[in-house]
Amino acid sequence: MKIIVVDDELHALHDFLSTIIGVEKIEYQFFRDDEEAISHYAQENPIDGAFLDINMAGINGFELARKLLKIRPNLKISFITGLLIEEKDVPSDIAPNTVSVIHKPYRREDLGEALRKFGDSKSALEVRMFGGFDCLINGKALLFSSNKSKELFALLLANNGRSVTMNAAIAALYPEKEVEKAKILYRDAVWRLRKTLEEAKCECVVFQRALLVLDKSFVSCDYYDLLAGKDVYYDGSFLPEYEWAEPFKRELDARLAK
Repeated sequence: MKIIVVDDELHALHDFLSTIIGVEKIEYQFFRDDEEAISHYAQENPIDGAFLDINMAGINGFELARKLLKIRPNLKISFITGLLIEEKDVPSDIAPNTVSVIHKPYRREDLGEALRKFGDSKSALEVRMFGGFDCLINGKALLFSSNKSKELFALLLANNGRSVTMNAAIAALYPEKEVEKAKILYRDAVWRLRKTLEEAKCECVVFQRALLVLDKSFVSCDYYDLLAGKDVYYDGSFLPEYEWAEPFKRELDARLAK
């Protein structure tokens, strides 16, 4: 789980760190009231939750929440404050994404409850790449709006966490298309993939300009399990639907043969 904590008081950040430190499987990034840095981080990282102070010198926590939700519509938010504010006082447009209002000084149990709710918002993605390509969200098939957006996702998964540039994706997905036409088709596939993942509440891809990166921490995958040395059945069929997958298959077979 990846979270951000925003508070313009340095001692408050220290208090937060002392309370949360040691909690397993949580990545956290602390910010003071630097709106530009916070927005940039949210654009570049698929964050699950945000702890936001409400009354800050640089920006109001509610306003910051609105800006973050434009970037990450499924983001869960817990407001932290020394003010006499309750959940009923949270503006209606951001209330659906608000899991709690925590009052200072922090109590470990309050932070723990908020973290649990952040985790509840995540969808479990299970991917099968052997014998065919299938994606399941919480046990149900993930439905892509186009074949190319599905293929683009397969390419990201095959790259095993390595970034995929627009040029590389075009070469794989549209090898026979004229460049400008291919760019249009690529952008459409990116838009469709992003919409599909957002609707499934599975923000496992970082969408940057002409660059895509998969966050593997969101994914359970037979391919990744096999690479990690786990006992996974593999019959030699790796993403058979896609011609560009052949080099990945050869690399996998060579690795297993050692």
